[in-house]
Amino acid sequence: MGSSSSSYAPKTIYLDVGGKVQKVVFSRHCSPCDIKELLCSSSNIPRNTAIMMVDPEGALVSIDPTMPTNSPNSLYKVVPMSTGQLGEKEDMFQNVVSQGAEPFSRAFRINELKTEITNRLAMLEKRVELEGLKVVEIEKCKNDLKKLRDEMASKGGGRVNCPCKYNYSDDGKKVTPRRDVPNYPKYTLSQETVEALKKPTFDVWHWEHNEMLSCLEYMYHDLGLVKEFSMNPITLKRWLLAIQENYRNNPFHNFRHCFCVSQMMYGMIHLCNLQEKLTLTDMGILMTAAVCHDLDHPGYNNTYQINARTELAVRYNDISPLENHHCAVAFQILSLPECNIFANVDSESFKQIRQAIITLILATDMARHGEILDSFKQKVDNFDFTNEEHVTCLKMVLIKCCDISNEVRPTEVAEPWVDCLLEEYFMQSDREKSEGLPVAPFMDRDKVTKPTAQIGFIKFVLIPMFETVMKLFPQIEEIMVQPLRDSRDHYEELKQIDDAMTEAQKKKTENMSLGGKKK
Repeated sequence: MGSSSSSYAPKTIYLDVGGKVQKVVFSRHCSPCDIKELLCSSSNIPRNTAIMMVDPEGALVSIDPTMPTNSPNSLYKVVPMSTGQLGEKEDMFQNVVSQGAEPFSRAFRINELKTEITNRLAMLEKRVELEGLKVVEIEKCKNDLKKLRDEMASKGGGRVNCPCKYNYSDDGKKVTPRRDVPNYPKYTLSQETVEALKKPTFDVWHWEHNEMLSCLEYMYHDLGLVKEFSMNPITLKRWLLAIQENYRNNPFHNFRHCFCVSQMMYGMIHLCNLQEKLTLTDMGILMTAAVCHDLDHPGYNNTYQINARTELAVRYNDISPLENHHCAVAFQILSLPECNIFANVDSESFKQIRQAIITLILATDMARHGEILDSFKQKVDNFDFTNEEHVTCLKMVLIKCCDISNEVRPTEVAEPWVDCLLEEYFMQSDREKSEGLPVAPFMDRDKVTKPTAQIGFIKFVLIPMFETVMKLFPQIEEIMVQPLRDSRDHYEELKQIDDAMTEAQKKKTENMSLGGKKK
């Protein structure tokens, strides 16, 4: 992982609070508003109080990240400003704001939101005092506030058609990730975690988003991609943050799924010794396509997009509308200089990388599964790693394997994903019913069960594909193919139990019906 620069070290000042020395630490990238709130909290002054800060000689000190540091022998003092100091203009402004805000407060329940934010801030302040992690907690507070704003915005309604974050009718509108220096906490990965990341048994449920970002960052460094593409480590961080922020909070197609697919790709690279067989450019294409493959997924599949004639279906002429959208968002993010991890790659090489990433993301459309697998089967017995067409086909199959690889993982890791997928399916089928659209039986909550959802998929999609890959890489049988066979057997046993219970219930109902007729 990239080493942190000393220019980003926190800044420290010392305050006189009731005759005692209070140390205050803040990031050089905090806003003046954040610093003022921190000073109020440190000086036991109510939040949002107008304050000023003075040095031992009574001179005013500017409250911003560039303020001069002091020492415990030369303490600053935070002083609340009186009403007179605020001035009549500010009083008038506050009155106007209060009058204008009243109708909006009623419409959007701002008072309730304020209470919730205040409670959350109080909890965060308590943790700050206990743990001394002021900078980290301020960032978490910002994230909480962002989530609350998003929740409030989502309650304001949406388009009738399947919503997308990007309205392509506005050509001037682009993805706007944060432009400040990314400051998610840098986690030092233990050797145990580093080794676990290389295996399909990795438990993806134990990690928070910031930790997953650090793991992805580590993978790019470990594979030599940062060096190969001359990536700026700060740009890599910004790009990963922008990626995370452009995955929606769907039950299944979310940032954790993105991490799952990327970690499985990283694991297969190591397990299949792909570093010895493919180029570093191929590694970068595989990893970047995995990271970007479901960007801005709306939670409704291609069938819904096409049947509902959504904006995406119309734009992409019913041809893989979601996968085309994922590609478009991926390269919108990369088009921003502050997020372009390929900025130092020459123009011709970037064209080839771009085309290769698009090819892989489009390959994740399950409508093309048979076509892609058949093509690979024709090549696998006489596979040639020097043949560009063979290698491209292999990369398409690898991203497909990683995209639908949950059942390769241990049962306790894989099974919760089935629940997430069914929840997303049921959301879609409920919407299809309400809109009078066709409903797929495997998505209908009245027809599908866990075993019936999984058995056919494992038997006829997963096992044949992984067994074909096993011909080229026999080492995956024990760690990837056998778990799939075990999973198939597990769900077939569950189905037998379900069938027996259904039959018993049916006989019981029939007997009760016969008994009622005799009476």
